[in-house]
Amino acid sequence: MTRLDAAHAAMEAAPEDETLRLRYYDRLVETELVLLLEATPKGEVISPRVVPLEDGEVVLAFDTEARLAAFAGEAAYAELSGRRLLGLLAGQGLGLGVNLGVASSAFLLDAAGVDWLADALSHAPAEMEARPVEVAPPGAVPEAVVAALDAKLPAAAGLTSAAYLAGVGYADGRSAHLLAFADVADGAERALAAAVGEALVFSGVEAGALDVAFLGAQDPLLPVFARHALRFDIPARAEAVSPTGPGTDPDRPPRLR
Repeated sequence: MTRLDAAHAAMEAAPEDETLRLRYYDRLVETELVLLLEATPKGEVISPRVVPLEDGEVVLAFDTEARLAAFAGEAAYAELSGRRLLGLLAGQGLGLGVNLGVASSAFLLDAAGVDWLADALSHAPAEMEARPVEVAPPGAVPEAVVAALDAKLPAAAGLTSAAYLAGVGYADGRSAHLLAFADVADGAERALAAAVGEALVFSGVEAGALDVAFLGAQDPLLPVFARHALRFDIPARAEAVSPTGPGTDPDRPPRLR
């Protein structure tokens, strides 16, 4: 059973539970998918195989190469995250079929669902300049938000060493909950802020909001957060051989044909 299988099974066991449905979407976004293509890619341009169904045209993706092979035999494919695939499909009038015909976790997301999910992932956090003057333990943070952060932050492996959730006060009198990241890798700030935004979206908490800060190793606020905040440890990134097919280079996203 894959992690996507487990999230799908939990969702199917309690179809009325919106939180479990959102957790499935979160897992789908994080999963590296194998997209079925019409032909071997040329450069970064890919041509997904489009299948007409009763509710509209869909492309087909699988969460393992073995499942794609079970469906299509020897076929061309591209590997890319669910997040990136949704971004490519948005606005194209195409749905997404996941593990269709080969697993109990078969799931169909129509074109409207693809557009909704891609839009939910696209909102960039607003940037502001402010520094807390008060730091306290986190107050009444919804349990669903804490659980969503706990599930999401391990994906930040290698980008930061830890995150601290605290209640803060600012000089202008505003109070908020803030998630402070420590020892952030160069250029990782936007990805980390986006991950927090996704965690809030998939927590199911309406109007949820968190401020996000990035603290250097010598920042005097860091030991203050360490004393008062709820800490999330982030694992180190495991060394791995990176695939080189279309969709695997974040600086060269594939294009649909």
